[in-house]
Amino acid sequence: MKETLNKLINHEILPKEEAKQVLVNIAKGDYNTSQIAAFLTVYMMRSVTIEELEGFRDALLELCLAVDLSDYDPIDLCGTGGDGKDTFNISTLASFVTAGAGIHVTKHGNYGVSSKCGSSNVMEFLGIKFSNDPDFLKKSIEEAGICVLHAPLFHPAMKNVAPIRRELAVKTFFNMLGPMVNPAFPKNQMVGVFNLELARMYGYLYQNTDKNFTVLHALDGYDEISLTGATKLISNASESMLTPADFGVNTVLQEEIVGGEDIAESAQIFLNVLGGKGTEAQNNVVCANAGVAIATAKSISPKAGFEKAKESLLGGKGLEALKKLQELSRN
Repeated sequence: MKETLNKLINHEILPKEEAKQVLVNIAKGDYNTSQIAAFLTVYMMRSVTIEELEGFRDALLELCLAVDLSDYDPIDLCGTGGDGKDTFNISTLASFVTAGAGIHVTKHGNYGVSSKCGSSNVMEFLGIKFSNDPDFLKKSIEEAGICVLHAPLFHPAMKNVAPIRRELAVKTFFNMLGPMVNPAFPKNQMVGVFNLELARMYGYLYQNTDKNFTVLHALDGYDEISLTGATKLISNASESMLTPADFGVNTVLQEEIVGGEDIAESAQIFLNVLGGKGTEAQNNVVCANAGVAIATAKSISPKAGFEKAKESLLGGKGLEALKKLQELSRN
């Protein structure tokens, strides 16, 4: 690790294979906590390169406990986090709305590190069982249209990193990796990222896979469609800009999409939105993100996807998916 740290401190770039080996060595417990913290800290002060990101990704995918859900042709809706915006759980809500619209979802998530309430925090609070049992996951996706893949259960190799990330409590390159290392290897992916540079990296890396993808970055900094302004969209076929007008809705104010002060409040917002008691701004933001996911999976326009998402949310289909998952978690 000393040699690697010296390279990074001297602004040298790690070759893909060396980056991959560092993560393998972290997983094996070859480094102490100070060395791991120093390694993470370097990447908070400099940009990760495509070669490094690819190496880190390949290591985590090789080390993960994979689950085969390919028969369901699912999509994952996942944001990197780390945008510092403290929104409510938009991508998780959009996942249930997408499932309610008939698209199978393998939702990869984790506890919040740089945010107050991550996807797994709210799911756990609402009684969703975390499991890596393939039978339970298949039953979930068959009956609820969605299964929750809690990252620590599928990435045991990262147990040496988790406490350090919690103590640092700021975004690290693991935020960048999260959406890329879904253990179900879904062929469809909608991912939001916290800056434009990373959006381009994701686009480049995904184009070298067989994924059907959409990468999003709101130009005012959100790692999802915020409707507070324009959003950059990168997909297999094209790059474009999406504005609130493209969905036929008004621009949203930043304060209209903030999250709860704690997990309980965040969970209440979650239930309010799925239960049809969300504000117009909350509903529109959730449906815009779900709409692009539906559009990605079905190869339709974002506006058409948005209309299907609205039907799912306002028709209670997203809430049905949640209730079914809660019921399965209790049994």
